[in-house]
Amino acid sequence: MTEKYLVGVDFGTLSGRAVVVRASDGQQVGTAVTEYKHGVMDRTLDAGDGQKLPPEFALHNPGDYVDVLGDAIPNAIKDAGIDKDDIVGVGIDATSATVFVTDEDGKPLSEYEEFKNEPHAYVKLWKHHGGQDQADRIIALAEERGEEWLERYGGILSSEMLFPKVLETFEKAPEVYEKAAYFVNLLDWITWKLTGELSFAASDSGYKRMLTDGEYPSKEFNEALAPGFGDVFETKMNAPIKQLGEKVGGVTEEMAELTGLPAGVAVAAGNIDAHVVVAGANAVKPGQMTAIIGTSGCYVINNEDYKPVPGVFGNVEGGAVPKLWGIEGGQTAVGDVFAWFERNGVPESYEKEAREANKSILDYLMDRAFEQQIGEHGLVALDWFNGNRSILSDARLSGGIIGLTLQTTPDEIYRALMEATVFGIRVIIENFEEHGVPVTDIVAAGGLLKNEHFMQLLADITRRPVSISEAEQTGALGSAIFASVAAGVYDDVYEAAEKMSQVKEKAYVPNEDASARYDELYDIYKHLHDYFGTEETGLMYKLKDIRAKAFEESYK
Repeated sequence: MTEKYLVGVDFGTLSGRAVVVRASDGQQVGTAVTEYKHGVMDRTLDAGDGQKLPPEFALHNPGDYVDVLGDAIPNAIKDAGIDKDDIVGVGIDATSATVFVTDEDGKPLSEYEEFKNEPHAYVKLWKHHGGQDQADRIIALAEERGEEWLERYGGILSSEMLFPKVLETFEKAPEVYEKAAYFVNLLDWITWKLTGELSFAASDSGYKRMLTDGEYPSKEFNEALAPGFGDVFETKMNAPIKQLGEKVGGVTEEMAELTGLPAGVAVAAGNIDAHVVVAGANAVKPGQMTAIIGTSGCYVINNEDYKPVPGVFGNVEGGAVPKLWGIEGGQTAVGDVFAWFERNGVPESYEKEAREANKSILDYLMDRAFEQQIGEHGLVALDWFNGNRSILSDARLSGGIIGLTLQTTPDEIYRALMEATVFGIRVIIENFEEHGVPVTDIVAAGGLLKNEHFMQLLADITRRPVSISEAEQTGALGSAIFASVAAGVYDDVYEAAEKMSQVKEKAYVPNEDASARYDELYDIYKHLHDYFGTEETGLMYKLKDIRAKAFEESYK
């Protein structure tokens, strides 16, 4: 019997990855990665006139995604060495909410000559926080009107979601809004591009487009937000809804030519990059928290019943897997924080010593940092270098380090930043449990799995065993798992995940002595978290306001 294969494509923050896996066991047989040529545009509009962008902007060039389709997919198939006609399904996942503005045919407005130098016509990346004021107004109005849907988002709406970004475009670039036929998330734009059929994935719509129990925020609510904005969902976001594992359509002849896929092959509804890892890591049982830890952090847990949990990023029935409530928390920066410090906080003397020891600077920093006893550095950091996603959901918060002295070394700061990240994860876990959602264990995936010190920190600080996905690309594998359902290879995602995932159970377990020592540092972290995050938020807000004012004055 001929072996069948599936393709999973994962669109990340800096690159797109394609994998080819066997349908029978999920083993990866081919892979390719395509880096985005323009990267993240957060300082200048590199795809346009090079203008300086305001603070809190994070944009992508849509052409970079097309490069992934035309480069990563055919190269992965070539790497696999298989007959393309043995591919039966394609699954897509992507960062979300990463928001396109398009015409009726899906052409991004940034590709129109009239908008090539308009930042609001470009793709607003998930970590674009330019719509924070809009998010605040949405929350305030929803609270005033007693909108029931607000509870599904923990009572707090993040500026990372689609809705504030669309309102931001309406108010800041009305000519772009007027021209737009659709506002669509990246994961839906890709399936539209592949099949010629526009649809909205139900899971993503629930988490990012405010779809609750089949309804969007009402026309009356939207009009109260901003006159003329009332019909935004009817006129700018009107498309059929597709469930996880459901087939959107088949690959068109044009896209078959570009990608090397067989024409007509099944394309599954798209999924959020973090959420698809739940299936890829087979963390589909209630109580198992999937921790997707890379440039940012996302923490998804399934629960049998609906439980109102404040400060979450979404609480959606069937959000991660069918029939269970998927609840999401997250951190806007994890690996990004470590990368920032490696770029800006490491002296030349460390670089030289690392070279002499024949180590990367990361390995050298890690070795020095973990030679110390717990707490020896005397530091506690706040991990809000790109704002706080959970449980405060406030993009205006910023990072901090307490305890610095003239004796503090770079490796000590580096360790404190790692500890702060896991302290933030513990806050999210405790918030889940305080509101009736138990967390029994953690299943981890993402780039930081390679960092054994960090993974042991995760077990010690949270006091929970940590299993790890051994798949090279768990997100893309998760997309392939949903593609297997859309293609009819498996009856449901539970069967597919059981057959296709690769997980090492309890790879890290808590060390009780270490956990007790970290408890002392966590108590200080939690005090700082509550003080700067809830009691005296104005301090960090004021710094952001001063920065914004200085930016405006320098470009008058």
